[in-house]
Amino acid sequence: MGADTLRLAQAKIARLAGQQQDLVSFWRGVTAVLGGAVPHFRAPCFFTMDPASLLITSHFQEGLPEFPANWLTHEYLGDDVHQLADVGRSDRGISTLHEVTGGDPASSPRWHANMAYGGDQEMIAALRTRTGDIWGALSLYREPGRPLFEPVELAFIQAIAPALAEGVRRALLFGEATDPDFPDAPGLLILTGSGDVESVTPGTERWLADLPDGDWATGRLPSSVLAVAGQALRSVQHPGVPGMVAMSRVLSRTGTWVVLHGACLATTGQERVAVIVEPAHPGRISPLLMSAYGLTEREQELTRLVLQGNSTAEIATKLVLSAHTVQQHLQNVFDKTGVRSRRDLVGKIFFAHYEPRLRDNEQRAQHDRPLRGGPYR
Repeated sequence: MGADTLRLAQAKIARLAGQQQDLVSFWRGVTAVLGGAVPHFRAPCFFTMDPASLLITSHFQEGLPEFPANWLTHEYLGDDVHQLADVGRSDRGISTLHEVTGGDPASSPRWHANMAYGGDQEMIAALRTRTGDIWGALSLYREPGRPLFEPVELAFIQAIAPALAEGVRRALLFGEATDPDFPDAPGLLILTGSGDVESVTPGTERWLADLPDGDWATGRLPSSVLAVAGQALRSVQHPGVPGMVAMSRVLSRTGTWVVLHGACLATTGQERVAVIVEPAHPGRISPLLMSAYGLTEREQELTRLVLQGNSTAEIATKLVLSAHTVQQHLQNVFDKTGVRSRRDLVGKIFFAHYEPRLRDNEQRAQHDRPLRGGPYR
């Protein structure tokens, strides 16, 4: 593919990421663009992942409404290379099964599982925002006899990955705000280009009341909301980084951090801006999940790093502990969760708390309901 074609495709992806839409619609739009930029692949497989644990929360692939259970078992209980969390943690954030096996993909059980579905080659890219949070992954497969993925194709996927991550994050937030399940769901405001409130979702007033220098009773919006809305408008009028969502992190009146996301809505009439308000904890494992096992704060942090695939040495470095202390904490986690190994721990938490979310999202997709991120409550 020529450079002009790839630049055009990247711009299309950025525009898709900048639209306010449900996640399945976003994936379908991305699929159409990828087909003209990276040829010879089968239907792409998209995943959402919990940034705290790097465990899968949903998937989407045309023609595959239910993800194979044996693939999940292999991913979270098997011993193999090229797993999603490994790619997500890597510096490049992208790799092929051919690369990680030194040109011998048949040496990997993963290859044999892929071949059952006609996938000789596998490319995985982490969908990582520019701030480092991983919200998903993209897998592309090629049938036997097709050429290897080329460096220019890998570079293109790397280039669009941040926009894809922002599109995922926005679609999940939009779904949670417009169809809330719980009292702590994000709030959504729709503002006109002049800053007037057009609509709000239920519960948004609570978020606004907790932001400094606003007064919802008199209609005065917090300056942080207006600033993010203005930033979103400017990003469209004077594009700097296409597809990026305006964001701001604000300390609330109650002392907790809140994140604001702003994005212009695609419209042929008056300019409109969506502002989503949510708690700032994408890096935290769900307190509800962890409380089920009675883990301490330190044990929760260690469990998060284990789920992400970190080694004992890496955990010791990140938590500023000795390897011996890490092993002691890890044994306590094993005792509380009733497992004997790291792999068992990952498998237990995934199949108890994340596979139900994935299966719930499969049903949601079939009934045109918003998909959810994070473990199943």
